[in-house]
Amino acid sequence: MPNTRTGNAVRLEFAADSLVQSNLSGAAFTGDWLWVAGDEACGLDRLRRLEPVGREALRFGEARDFPLADLLDLPGTAEEEADLEGMAVADGYLWVVGSHGLKRKNAKPERSHADNAKRLAKLALDGNRRLLACLPIEADAQGEPCLVRQAKDGRKALRLKGDAQSNLLTRALADDPHFGPYMAIPGKDNGFDIEGLAVDGRRLLLGLRGPVLRGWSALLEIEVEARADDLRLLPLDERGTLIRKHFLQLDGLGVRDLHFSGEDLYILAGPTMVLNGDIRVFKWPAARPLLAANREPVRFEAALTESVPLPHGRGSNRAEAICDLPPALSDGKPQWLVLYDAPGADRREGEHAVFGDLLRHD
Repeated sequence: MPNTRTGNAVRLEFAADSLVQSNLSGAAFTGDWLWVAGDEACGLDRLRRLEPVGREALRFGEARDFPLADLLDLPGTAEEEADLEGMAVADGYLWVVGSHGLKRKNAKPERSHADNAKRLAKLALDGNRRLLACLPIEADAQGEPCLVRQAKDGRKALRLKGDAQSNLLTRALADDPHFGPYMAIPGKDNGFDIEGLAVDGRRLLLGLRGPVLRGWSALLEIEVEARADDLRLLPLDERGTLIRKHFLQLDGLGVRDLHFSGEDLYILAGPTMVLNGDIRVFKWPAARPLLAANREPVRFEAALTESVPLPHGRGSNRAEAICDLPPALSDGKPQWLVLYDAPGADRREGEHAVFGDLLRHD
């Protein structure tokens, strides 16, 4: 089992009724408290650091649910999954983003050929997938960080203006020559699919799992501000540019997660479609100042360095979330926490415990 197999395992314990359990897609820290998102829920879980029970490096548990419907007026219903794929903590907020993409029903082995043909032709959009929001973090009476609809200092939970069909981002992309044609294609078919989020002040980077265009992956850069009860897009320059596009050479892989570490941007990358293939971490050195100084509406970046390949299985153990370990938990040595979607038997213990990894980085 992972807690005896390796000394760099991180044990995550969930309750039987936790919103998030195994399909982990986002991670962020507030001190030594861990926030996690899953792509099959409409909410987040907060885990407390606990003493290890085996040889694992770190253990988190006592999960507490934070349903998004308690924090926001959602574009869809409270029962619809948000397909949360990106998460970041910045300036007292927890930022989250949904995939924004369509989904296609899959064939099932117990169905007839005719039924499966109908399923494979059916597209759907869960309204909560088109969610980009910031959620205030505030300590409760016990000093534990919580997500609140409105903090005592006036900060409010806000989402990008829109409804169950579209928001300001998808409307701005509708006629885009690169991404407009892919808005009607499901994410797992190399259609439009957001899976990474990094925050620098009011500027956000959205990493796309798809589409990958002739081997070029993409980051979308936007700037937002709070206006009334919504987030709105701000022009990035005097020309009124609402979205800057950064095309990255990731060897044909799509973005699975983003994370700023100091001035550098780390990019977790994997197959854009349903494939068992390479999952790697790339480093964009000095990305933060470069992005702040850039005024080009579209740019290409090939000078990335590959940091480390990550393990993966067949239909399992897909790395989906990466974030820096806080210094208090890392003994002063830079380390990532990496969490996995569809954990295999080697990353599970019982019904409600799963294991991630700690990885060193420069």
